[in-house]
Amino acid sequence: LRQYQKRISLNLERERALARQLLKEGKKAKAMLLLKKKRYQEQLLDKTENQISNLERMVQDIEFTQIEMKVIEGLKIGNECLNKMHQVMSIEEVERIIGETQDAVEYQRQIDELLAGNLTEEDEDAILEELNAITQEQMELPEVPSEPLPEKIP
Repeated sequence: LRQYQKRISLNLERERALARQLLKEGKKAKAMLLLKKKRYQEQLLDKTENQISNLERMVQDIEFTQIEMKVIEGLKIGNECLNKMHQVMSIEEVERIIGETQDAVEYQRQIDELLAGNLTEEDEDAILEELNAITQEQMELPEVPSEPLPEKIP
């Protein structure tokens, strides 16, 4: 279409020059006929330009549609991948793993406390009871006097 436009443009320039020459020679009717032909070719040139514009728009639409198709294909593949991952890892499986992890963390915390010397509440209570028993055994009570108490003086 671009080559066709170039060819028509060259023809237009030649016919315009020829129309000038015909007018100089006094051949007004032939010049008028040539200018009508030139006008018709200008209209063809405009139509050609519109066709080129339509083709360019169509090419852009096709390219954009191809990009959209790639995006959709990517989304489709991503969705399939997610579905496969969901099949492998169910909600129950995740809950089980989380529960096991919490149990393991609690168990490790207890081990850390034992290694660090931290005692549980039960151990603390047992130690306090033992301390109270030892304290009462060691407490020395004052001696009770063996003599009778003096009577009250009125």
